Amino acid sequence: MTSIGIYGSLGRMGRTVADVIGDAGATLAGGVDRQGDCRPLAHEADVLVDFSIPSALPEHLEAARAAGTPIVIGTTGLSAKHHQLIDEASRDVAVLQTGNTSLGVTLLSILVREAAERLGPDWDIEIVEMHHRHKVDAPSGTALLLGEAAAGGRNTQLSEVRVDGRAGLVGARTEGTIGFASLRGGSVIGDHQVIFATEGERIELGHRGEDRVIFAKGAVRAALWLANQPPGRYRMGDVLGL
Repeated sequence: MTSIGIYGSLGRMGRTVADVIGDAGATLAGGVDRQGDCRPLAHEADVLVDFSIPSALPEHLEAARAAGTPIVIGTTGLSAKHHQLIDEASRDVAVLQTGNTSLGVTLLSILVREAAERLGPDWDIEIVEMHHRHKVDAPSGTALLLGEAAAGGRNTQLSEVRVDGRAGLVGARTEGTIGFASLRGGSVIGDHQVIFATEGERIELGHRGEDRVIFAKGAVRAALWLANQPPGRYRMGDVLGL
């Protein structure tokens, strides 16, 4: 059976991934959390799953490359430098990076991309997300994933059209922009809504995460798929053949 190692093993997601590995027909190779040496696990596991923190990612990628072990990255709050490191690592090992491992969100991103492509620039796009009070990054990785999908449907870069958290006298909405609003409170696992609005009508595409286990199951499915892939950079859509 495929053995899966977990980086960030004591966090909410790390513990949940460990709970579902057996049900997927895989085995747990072990886990590493803060201050732990990540290198031995990279050699012991057939594939790694990372739900740690952005500052730990460079070391985890280095360990995966040295061991030749594929790695699924579900850590959010990544910078452009992190993505550069992921690109570099993907030359040597299979790397799947995503802002959300839910299969439902994966399909939602495909629908958002298609809607953005077909509806045209006179439809405004706004993304609203809500998470529990302990989440430290905003917008969420999932919201950015959906924003990338929308921007891709319009053949543009999200960085060129992104607008975060409007406040004050910001003026009229600029055509073609993609707006983000982030809500935090309670124990919300993750709610995301993509709103397409034009004169006289509105389309709303959304997803509500009701149990953290959906992300864990998706991560394990991605890990089992990635374990058999050649070096390269992959996304959750590849796991579903989308």
